[in-house]
Amino acid sequence: MVLLNIENVNYQLNKTPILQNINFKVSAGKSIALLGTNGAGKTTLLRLLLGLIQPNSGMIHLLGKPLTQWPRQVIAQNIAYVPQQHIPHFPFTARQIVEQGCLPKTGFFNSIGQQQQQYIEQVMQQMAITHLQSRTYNTLSGGERQRTLIARALVQQTPIILLDEPTNGLDYGSQIRLLLLLKTIAHEGKSIITITHSPEHTFLFADHVLAMKQGKIIASGSPQHIITPDLITELYNTQVDDINIGQARFFIPKKQY
Repeated sequence: MVLLNIENVNYQLNKTPILQNINFKVSAGKSIALLGTNGAGKTTLLRLLLGLIQPNSGMIHLLGKPLTQWPRQVIAQNIAYVPQQHIPHFPFTARQIVEQGCLPKTGFFNSIGQQQQQYIEQVMQQMAITHLQSRTYNTLSGGERQRTLIARALVQQTPIILLDEPTNGLDYGSQIRLLLLLKTIAHEGKSIITITHSPEHTFLFADHVLAMKQGKIIASGSPQHIITPDLITELYNTQVDDINIGQARFFIPKKQY
């Protein structure tokens, strides 16, 4: 089932092209990686998918209907977003942050029902943050904050989750555990779109990769097929050799003399 359909999307800012001729579809239960350098247009693309900004041309369809025709609340009931950073204006606890995922369904003035509370408990256990629920969010480590924000997105119970560089600032072990978790979440039926700068990471969680450069998709396909030394050179202007281990692939910079 196609949840999102992006057709010939272009976006300009002050007459400067940011995204050009973007085309792809998001199906249920698939994990998509947006790979590319800073300034490639990846975060702008997520903002378009959230309906925060509008394309200059082209169409984005959510569940077969133009995104612009859906009310904001309905978009929030279908698309959750995990930002790079979240700085609350109030000293919320980790549990209160997670409970915010209920807002698109309950609104600001309705209480959270018993069934929703039970689901929150289940998600916090899944994310291994139950022991953090009384801690103030701002006192958590980077990995704990990311797990809390992902828990909030899961509590939102949307079919689509967008993540903007979720491994940014995490240690190596936390990065691996988070990426494997994303793969598990996708296999449970969610559609995941994740921004990453690391080609190696795509082998851990992505079914499909969109490689972006200067606002264009220059390669699209499974990581096993498109993540090659030639693509790394084109994206990052860096010569590399690759090492294949099982289904994964690692890249080593070539010596430059």
